[in-house]
Amino acid sequence: MNDIAEHERVNRILLGPLERPALKWLAAHMPAWITPDMCTAIGMIGALGIMISYALTAASRNFLWLASLFFVVNWFGDSLDGTLARYRQIERPVYGFFLDHTVDAVTEVMIFLGLGLTPYVSFIMASLALIGYLLLSVLVYVRTSAVGEFKISYGRLGPTEIRVLALILNTGMYFGGVRTVSIDLTSAGAATFSPYDVIVGVIAALLLSFFLVTAVREVIELRKQAR
Repeated sequence: MNDIAEHERVNRILLGPLERPALKWLAAHMPAWITPDMCTAIGMIGALGIMISYALTAASRNFLWLASLFFVVNWFGDSLDGTLARYRQIERPVYGFFLDHTVDAVTEVMIFLGLGLTPYVSFIMASLALIGYLLLSVLVYVRTSAVGEFKISYGRLGPTEIRVLALILNTGMYFGGVRTVSIDLTSAGAATFSPYDVIVGVIAALLLSFFLVTAVREVIELRKQAR
């Protein structure tokens, strides 16, 4: 097992060239009273706001804009906490790793279940996407302990890109409205789904494929090393 404090962080995402300078600038200009733990709390508040806003879209689609705003709040808190700790040289590797990723698991559940409470995406499809995200998250943490590499980007996609996709989805749902498509399955009856279900389904499939491919590759590699 590898020491968490010495793991290599790998975050090769599409938006990295934009995100990293922005986070460094924010860390350099944060008031002294804002701490990494406060940033973690802000990220969780953002996730709670997303879930509540999504649930309220049953009353008005305008809450989709509020959900998008809370995605920005969630990004701010979740992405800045570690950057701020490193900038101020007050890292607490084990504590920070445990707290940050325990909170991440809770926020992931809130966000995806909130999406399933909207009239746009089925609860089943949102739950499948949540399963894929949680499986990939577990794989990230296990690999960190097993091989000493904290890799949070797969296929150049990471949490930031997932948030951007969510913002695009929110915009599409706002302007597209509630839409359903029915396919006659003869004896099994008709299957009804929305175009947004298809988008979320594709995201779920990507997450699950990243999990399966990486897990199988690591098992093969670790088996070779164990011989």
